[in-house]
Amino acid sequence: MSKKTHSRRDFLVRTAKAAALGISGTAALSGVSTFATPLTESSAASPAEGLIPYGAAARSDALVSDLPYRDAIIANCQMIVPESELKWAELRPTRGEFRFEKADSFVDFGRQNGIKVRGHTLAWYGAMPAWTEEIADRAEAERELVGHIETVVSRYRGQIPSWDVVNEPLAEWPANESSFRPSIWAKRLGPDYLSIALREAALADPDAQLVLNEYDVEYKGPRFAARRKALTALLRSLRDRNVPLHAVGLQAHLFAGRSIDDDGLQAMLAEIKALDLDVLITELDVIDYELPGKVAERDAMVAAMANQFLRAVGEVVRPKAILTWGLSDRYTWVPTYFKRRDGMPNRPLPLDADLHRKPLYDVIEEFRHKPA
Repeated sequence: MSKKTHSRRDFLVRTAKAAALGISGTAALSGVSTFATPLTESSAASPAEGLIPYGAAARSDALVSDLPYRDAIIANCQMIVPESELKWAELRPTRGEFRFEKADSFVDFGRQNGIKVRGHTLAWYGAMPAWTEEIADRAEAERELVGHIETVVSRYRGQIPSWDVVNEPLAEWPANESSFRPSIWAKRLGPDYLSIALREAALADPDAQLVLNEYDVEYKGPRFAARRKALTALLRSLRDRNVPLHAVGLQAHLFAGRSIDDDGLQAMLAEIKALDLDVLITELDVIDYELPGKVAERDAMVAAMANQFLRAVGEVVRPKAILTWGLSDRYTWVPTYFKRRDGMPNRPLPLDADLHRKPLYDVIEEFRHKPA
Protein backbone atom coordinates (compact mmCIF):
# COMPACT_ATOMS: atom_id res chain seq x y z
CA MET A 1 0.00 0.00 0.00
CA SER A 2 2.78 2.43 0.84
CA LYS A 3 4.23 1.93 -2.63
CA LYS A 4 0.97 3.03 -4.18
CA THR A 5 0.84 6.08 -1.92
CA HIS A 6 4.35 7.03 -2.97
CA SER A 7 3.33 6.67 -6.61
CA ARG A 8 0.69 9.35 -6.22
CA ARG A 9 3.19 11.71 -4.59
CA ASP A 10 5.66 11.14 -7.42
CA PHE A 11 2.93 11.86 -9.93
CA LEU A 12 1.96 15.13 -8.27
CA VAL A 13 5.59 16.22 -8.09
CA ARG A 14 6.07 15.57 -11.79
CA THR A 15 2.74 17.20 -12.69
CA ALA A 16 3.65 20.33 -10.75
CA LYS A 17 6.90 20.61 -12.65
CA ALA A 18 5.20 20.55 -16.05
CA ALA A 19 5.44 23.93 -17.69
CA ALA A 20 3.04 23.42 -20.57
CA LEU A 21 -0.19 24.65 -19.00
CA GLY A 22 -1.15 26.83 -21.95
CA ILE A 23 -1.39 30.15 -20.10
CA SER A 24 -0.07 33.34 -21.58
CA GLY A 25 2.26 35.27 -19.31
CA THR A 26 1.79 38.32 -21.53
CA ALA A 27 -1.90 38.43 -20.79
CA ALA A 28 -1.36 38.24 -17.05
CA LEU A 29 1.37 40.86 -17.05
CA SER A 30 -0.73 43.25 -19.08
CA GLY A 31 -3.59 43.02 -16.56
CA VAL A 32 -5.88 41.02 -18.87
CA SER A 33 -6.68 37.60 -17.47
CA THR A 34 -6.29 34.55 -19.66
CA PHE A 35 -9.47 33.30 -17.98
CA ALA A 36 -11.48 36.45 -18.71
CA THR A 37 -15.14 35.51 -18.36
CA PRO A 38 -18.17 37.51 -17.34
CA LEU A 39 -19.08 37.45 -13.68
CA THR A 40 -21.94 34.99 -13.41
CA GLU A 41 -24.77 34.90 -10.92
CA SER A 42 -24.14 31.27 -10.12
CA SER A 43 -25.92 30.07 -7.00
CA ALA A 44 -22.88 27.90 -6.39
CA ALA A 45 -20.67 30.95 -5.95
CA SER A 46 -22.78 32.12 -3.01
CA PRO A 47 -23.87 29.12 -0.95
CA ALA A 48 -26.96 29.44 1.18
CA GLU A 49 -26.30 30.34 4.78
CA GLY A 50 -25.42 27.28 6.81
CA LEU A 51 -24.25 25.14 3.89
CA ILE A 52 -20.72 23.77 3.95
CA PRO A 53 -18.83 25.36 1.04
CA TYR A 54 -17.84 22.98 -1.74
CA GLY A 55 -14.86 23.30 -4.04
CA ALA A 56 -12.43 21.40 -6.22
CA ALA A 57 -8.88 21.39 -7.50
CA ALA A 58 -8.80 22.90 -10.97
CA ARG A 59 -6.43 22.64 -13.92
CA SER A 60 -5.41 25.85 -15.62
CA ASP A 61 -4.99 24.35 -19.06
CA ALA A 62 -8.50 22.91 -18.92
CA LEU A 63 -9.99 26.20 -17.73
CA VAL A 64 -8.52 27.77 -20.86
CA SER A 65 -9.25 25.08 -23.43
CA ASP A 66 -12.39 23.29 -22.17
CA LEU A 67 -15.31 25.69 -21.91
CA PRO A 68 -17.89 23.13 -20.66
CA TYR A 69 -15.47 22.17 -17.87
CA ARG A 70 -14.94 25.82 -17.01
CA ASP A 71 -18.70 26.36 -16.89
CA ALA A 72 -19.07 23.33 -14.60
CA ILE A 73 -16.47 24.78 -12.22
CA ILE A 74 -18.32 28.09 -12.15
CA ALA A 75 -21.70 26.42 -11.64
CA ASN A 76 -20.67 24.02 -8.87
CA CYS A 77 -17.75 25.41 -6.91
CA GLN A 78 -17.68 28.04 -4.21
CA MET A 79 -13.91 27.64 -4.02
CA ILE A 80 -11.09 26.28 -6.13
CA VAL A 81 -7.51 25.30 -5.45
CA PRO A 82 -4.84 25.21 -8.16
CA GLU A 83 -3.19 21.86 -8.73
CA SER A 84 0.19 23.40 -9.60
CA GLU A 85 0.23 27.16 -10.03
CA LEU A 86 1.19 28.05 -6.45
CA LYS A 87 3.82 25.38 -5.95
CA TRP A 88 7.50 26.22 -5.86
CA ALA A 89 8.35 24.59 -9.18
CA GLU A 90 5.85 26.82 -10.97
CA LEU A 91 6.51 30.05 -9.09
CA ARG A 92 10.31 29.82 -8.88
CA PRO A 93 11.74 27.80 -11.76
CA THR A 94 15.10 29.53 -11.33
CA ARG A 95 16.75 31.01 -8.29
CA GLY A 96 16.01 34.64 -7.62
CA GLU A 97 13.00 34.66 -9.97
CA PHE A 98 9.28 34.66 -9.26
CA ARG A 99 6.88 33.86 -12.10
CA PHE A 100 3.35 34.84 -11.09
CA GLU A 101 1.63 34.84 -14.49
CA LYS A 102 -0.17 31.52 -14.06
CA ALA A 103 -1.07 32.07 -10.42
CA ASP A 104 -2.32 35.59 -11.11
CA SER A 105 -4.55 34.29 -13.89
CA PHE A 106 -5.94 31.55 -11.67
CA VAL A 107 -6.73 34.01 -8.86
CA ASP A 108 -8.24 36.36 -11.44
CA PHE A 109 -10.54 33.61 -12.67
CA GLY A 110 -11.81 33.08 -9.13
CA ARG A 111 -12.31 36.80 -8.53
CA GLN A 112 -14.19 37.34 -11.79
CA ASN A 113 -16.56 34.46 -11.06
CA GLY A 114 -17.15 34.98 -7.36
CA ILE A 115 -15.19 31.84 -6.42
CA LYS A 116 -12.77 31.82 -3.51
CA VAL A 117 -9.26 30.50 -4.11
CA ARG A 118 -7.35 28.36 -1.61
CA GLY A 119 -3.55 28.48 -1.60
CA HIS A 120 -1.62 25.24 -2.07
CA THR A 121 1.15 25.00 -0.90
CA LEU A 122 3.97 26.95 0.83
CA ALA A 123 6.14 24.28 2.50
CA TRP A 124 6.17 20.82 0.97
CA TYR A 125 8.76 18.20 0.11
CA GLY A 126 7.49 17.90 -3.46
CA ALA A 127 7.23 20.09 -6.54
CA MET A 128 10.53 21.75 -5.71
CA PRO A 129 12.73 23.26 -8.44
CA ALA A 130 16.13 21.62 -8.82
CA TRP A 131 18.02 24.68 -7.61
CA THR A 132 16.69 24.23 -4.05
CA GLU A 133 18.97 21.20 -3.66
CA GLU A 134 21.84 23.68 -3.62
CA ILE A 135 20.62 25.24 -0.37
CA ALA A 136 23.64 24.58 1.81
CA ASP A 137 22.87 25.45 5.43
CA ARG A 138 20.25 26.47 7.96
CA ALA A 139 20.60 30.21 7.46
CA GLU A 140 20.18 29.92 3.70
CA ALA A 141 17.19 27.59 4.03
CA GLU A 142 15.43 29.91 6.45
CA ARG A 143 16.14 32.90 4.24
CA GLU A 144 14.68 31.16 1.18
CA LEU A 145 11.60 29.80 2.97
CA VAL A 146 10.79 33.05 4.75
CA GLY A 147 11.37 35.12 1.63
CA HIS A 148 9.18 32.85 -0.47
CA ILE A 149 6.28 32.90 1.96
CA GLU A 150 6.49 36.65 2.57
CA THR A 151 6.52 37.36 -1.17
CA VAL A 152 3.78 34.94 -2.19
CA VAL A 153 1.33 35.39 0.67
CA SER A 154 1.71 39.16 0.69
CA ARG A 155 1.00 39.28 -3.04
CA TYR A 156 -2.36 37.56 -2.53
CA ARG A 157 -3.24 39.11 0.80
CA GLY A 158 -6.99 39.64 0.84
CA GLN A 159 -7.40 37.48 -2.28
CA ILE A 160 -6.51 34.02 -0.97
CA PRO A 161 -8.23 33.59 2.42
CA SER A 162 -6.93 30.09 3.22
CA TRP A 163 -3.49 28.50 2.74
CA ASP A 164 -2.15 24.96 3.03
CA VAL A 165 0.96 26.33 4.66
CA VAL A 166 2.53 22.96 5.50
CA ASN A 167 1.69 19.97 3.31
CA GLU A 168 2.29 16.32 4.21
CA PRO A 169 5.01 16.82 6.83
CA LEU A 170 4.88 13.35 8.38
CA ALA A 171 6.88 10.32 7.33
CA GLU A 172 4.97 7.40 5.83
CA TRP A 173 5.20 5.47 9.11
CA PRO A 174 6.12 8.00 11.79
CA ALA A 175 7.57 6.89 15.10
CA ASN A 176 6.50 10.18 16.73
CA GLU A 177 5.57 13.77 15.96
CA SER A 178 9.16 14.54 14.95
CA SER A 179 9.27 11.87 12.23
CA PHE A 180 9.22 14.06 9.17
CA ARG A 181 9.28 13.19 5.51
CA PRO A 182 12.65 13.95 3.91
CA SER A 183 12.74 17.42 2.36
CA ILE A 184 15.16 20.28 1.97
CA TRP A 185 13.33 22.01 4.81
CA ALA A 186 13.51 19.09 7.23
CA LYS A 187 17.13 18.50 6.24
CA ARG A 188 18.30 22.07 6.84
CA LEU A 189 15.84 23.36 9.43
CA GLY A 190 14.65 20.24 11.24
CA PRO A 191 11.24 20.38 12.95
CA ASP A 192 11.50 24.17 13.15
CA TYR A 193 10.53 24.50 9.51
CA LEU A 194 6.85 24.11 10.39
CA SER A 195 6.81 26.92 12.94
CA ILE A 196 8.94 29.13 10.69
CA ALA A 197 6.50 28.67 7.80
CA LEU A 198 3.38 29.19 9.89
CA ARG A 199 4.69 32.27 11.70
CA GLU A 200 5.80 33.89 8.46
CA ALA A 201 2.45 33.19 6.79
CA ALA A 202 0.68 34.82 9.75
CA LEU A 203 2.88 37.89 9.41
CA ALA A 204 2.32 38.12 5.66
CA ASP A 205 -1.47 37.90 5.98
CA PRO A 206 -2.85 38.10 9.54
CA ASP A 207 -6.38 37.41 8.29
CA ALA A 208 -5.61 34.21 6.37
CA GLN A 209 -6.64 30.78 7.60
CA LEU A 210 -3.47 28.73 8.10
CA VAL A 211 -3.81 25.00 7.48
CA LEU A 212 -1.63 21.93 8.03
CA ASN A 213 -2.63 19.42 5.36
CA GLU A 214 -2.10 15.63 5.76
CA TYR A 215 -3.25 12.31 4.30
CA ASP A 216 -3.69 8.62 5.20
CA VAL A 217 -5.27 9.10 8.61
CA GLU A 218 -8.65 7.46 7.91
CA TYR A 219 -7.96 3.75 7.68
CA LYS A 220 -7.65 0.68 9.84
CA GLY A 221 -4.15 -0.66 10.40
CA PRO A 222 -1.01 0.07 12.42
CA ARG A 223 0.55 2.49 9.92
CA PHE A 224 -2.56 4.64 9.84
CA ALA A 225 -2.92 4.53 13.64
CA ALA A 226 0.71 5.69 13.91
CA ARG A 227 -0.03 8.57 11.55
CA ARG A 228 -3.05 9.67 13.58
CA LYS A 229 -1.05 9.55 16.79
CA ALA A 230 1.86 11.49 15.31
CA LEU A 231 -0.42 14.09 13.73
CA THR A 232 -2.29 14.86 16.95
CA ALA A 233 0.99 15.04 18.88
CA LEU A 234 2.41 17.42 16.28
CA LEU A 235 -0.66 19.64 16.44
CA ARG A 236 -0.49 19.69 20.23
CA SER A 237 3.17 20.64 20.10
CA LEU A 238 2.47 23.55 17.76
CA ARG A 239 -0.37 24.71 19.97
CA ASP A 240 1.75 24.47 23.13
CA ARG A 241 4.37 26.71 21.50
CA ASN A 242 1.75 29.25 20.36
CA VAL A 243 2.53 28.67 16.71
CA PRO A 244 -0.26 30.23 14.58
CA LEU A 245 -2.41 27.46 13.14
CA HIS A 246 -6.14 27.52 12.50
CA ALA A 247 -7.14 24.28 10.82
CA VAL A 248 -6.20 20.76 9.79
CA GLY A 249 -6.76 19.59 6.24
CA LEU A 250 -7.78 15.96 5.79
CA GLN A 251 -6.94 15.08 2.20
CA ALA A 252 -9.26 12.07 2.11
CA HIS A 253 -7.97 10.18 -0.91
CA LEU A 254 -10.13 7.17 -0.16
CA PHE A 255 -8.79 3.85 -1.44
CA ALA A 256 -11.71 1.54 -2.05
CA GLY A 257 -9.56 -1.44 -1.06
CA ARG A 258 -9.03 -0.12 2.46
CA SER A 259 -11.35 -0.01 5.47
CA ILE A 260 -12.12 3.28 7.18
CA ASP A 261 -11.46 3.21 10.92
CA ASP A 262 -14.47 5.12 12.21
CA ASP A 263 -13.39 4.92 15.85
CA GLY A 264 -9.78 5.86 15.20
CA LEU A 265 -10.72 8.74 12.90
CA GLN A 266 -13.29 10.09 15.32
CA ALA A 267 -10.92 9.89 18.28
CA MET A 268 -8.36 11.92 16.32
CA LEU A 269 -10.99 14.46 15.30
CA ALA A 270 -12.09 14.82 18.92
CA GLU A 271 -8.50 15.68 19.87
CA ILE A 272 -8.27 18.18 17.02
CA LYS A 273 -11.52 19.76 18.14
CA ALA A 274 -10.22 19.96 21.73
CA LEU A 275 -7.21 21.89 20.41
CA ASP A 276 -9.69 24.45 19.01
CA LEU A 277 -8.66 23.75 15.44
CA ASP A 278 -11.05 23.67 12.51
CA VAL A 279 -11.19 20.81 10.01
CA LEU A 280 -11.29 21.01 6.23
CA ILE A 281 -11.65 18.14 3.78
CA THR A 282 -9.20 19.21 1.12
CA GLU A 283 -8.64 16.56 -1.61
CA LEU A 284 -11.51 14.08 -1.51
CA ASP A 285 -11.81 11.40 -4.18
CA VAL A 286 -12.37 7.63 -4.21
CA ILE A 287 -9.74 5.48 -5.93
CA ASP A 288 -11.86 2.82 -7.60
CA TYR A 289 -9.44 0.66 -9.59
CA GLU A 290 -10.17 -2.44 -7.49
CA LEU A 291 -13.96 -2.10 -7.61
CA PRO A 292 -16.30 -4.01 -9.96
CA GLY A 293 -16.56 -2.80 -13.53
CA LYS A 294 -20.31 -2.17 -13.82
CA VAL A 295 -20.72 1.57 -13.69
CA ALA A 296 -23.89 1.74 -11.60
CA GLU A 297 -22.53 -0.73 -9.06
CA ARG A 298 -19.16 0.97 -8.89
CA ASP A 299 -20.63 4.46 -8.55
CA ALA A 300 -22.78 3.26 -5.69
CA MET A 301 -19.78 1.78 -3.90
CA VAL A 302 -17.74 4.97 -4.42
CA ALA A 303 -20.59 7.02 -2.99
CA ALA A 304 -21.00 4.63 -0.04
CA MET A 305 -17.33 4.93 0.92
CA ALA A 306 -17.44 8.71 0.76
CA ASN A 307 -20.65 8.67 2.77
CA GLN A 308 -19.04 6.55 5.49
CA PHE A 309 -16.09 8.91 5.70
CA LEU A 310 -18.22 12.06 5.77
CA ARG A 311 -20.58 10.57 8.33
CA ALA A 312 -17.68 9.66 10.61
CA VAL A 313 -16.28 13.17 10.33
CA GLY A 314 -19.63 14.88 10.71
CA GLU A 315 -20.48 13.07 13.93
CA VAL A 316 -17.54 14.84 15.59
CA VAL A 317 -16.92 18.09 13.73
CA ARG A 318 -18.57 20.09 10.99
CA PRO A 319 -15.89 20.73 8.37
CA LYS A 320 -15.45 24.30 7.24
CA ALA A 321 -15.18 23.20 3.62
CA ILE A 322 -15.21 20.13 1.38
CA LEU A 323 -12.97 20.06 -1.67
CA THR A 324 -12.50 17.20 -4.10
CA TRP A 325 -9.24 16.74 -5.99
CA GLY A 326 -10.87 17.59 -9.27
CA LEU A 327 -14.50 18.05 -10.23
CA SER A 328 -14.87 15.72 -13.21
CA ASP A 329 -13.50 12.29 -14.14
CA ARG A 330 -12.39 14.03 -17.32
CA TYR A 331 -9.42 15.42 -15.33
CA THR A 332 -8.12 13.18 -12.57
CA TRP A 333 -4.71 11.91 -11.47
CA VAL A 334 -6.11 8.46 -10.59
CA PRO A 335 -5.72 6.51 -13.88
CA THR A 336 -2.09 7.51 -14.22
CA TYR A 337 -1.17 5.14 -11.39
CA PHE A 338 -4.36 3.23 -10.67
CA LYS A 339 -5.61 2.30 -14.11
CA ARG A 340 -8.26 -0.40 -14.10
CA ARG A 341 -7.27 -3.80 -15.45
CA ASP A 342 -10.55 -4.11 -17.33
CA GLY A 343 -9.72 -1.01 -19.36
CA MET A 344 -12.77 0.90 -18.15
CA PRO A 345 -12.27 4.53 -17.10
CA ASN A 346 -11.82 5.43 -13.46
CA ARG A 347 -14.72 7.26 -11.85
CA PRO A 348 -13.38 8.87 -8.65
CA LEU A 349 -15.05 12.31 -8.75
CA PRO A 350 -18.50 13.93 -8.40
CA LEU A 351 -19.04 14.49 -12.15
CA ASP A 352 -18.34 11.94 -14.85
CA ALA A 353 -16.24 12.61 -17.93
CA ASP A 354 -19.29 14.07 -19.65
CA LEU A 355 -19.85 16.41 -16.69
CA HIS A 356 -22.96 14.57 -15.50
CA ARG A 357 -23.66 14.28 -11.79
CA LYS A 358 -22.97 10.95 -10.10
CA PRO A 359 -24.03 9.43 -6.76
CA LEU A 360 -20.87 10.85 -5.16
CA TYR A 361 -22.13 14.33 -6.01
CA ASP A 362 -25.42 13.58 -4.25
CA VAL A 363 -23.63 12.30 -1.14
CA ILE A 364 -21.59 15.47 -0.88
CA GLU A 365 -24.65 17.65 -1.44
CA GLU A 366 -26.63 15.82 1.22
CA PHE A 367 -23.80 16.19 3.69
CA ARG A 368 -23.40 19.89 2.94
CA HIS A 369 -27.08 20.48 3.69
CA LYS A 370 -27.13 18.76 7.06
CA PRO A 371 -27.78 21.23 9.87
CA ALA A 372 -24.90 22.17 12.12
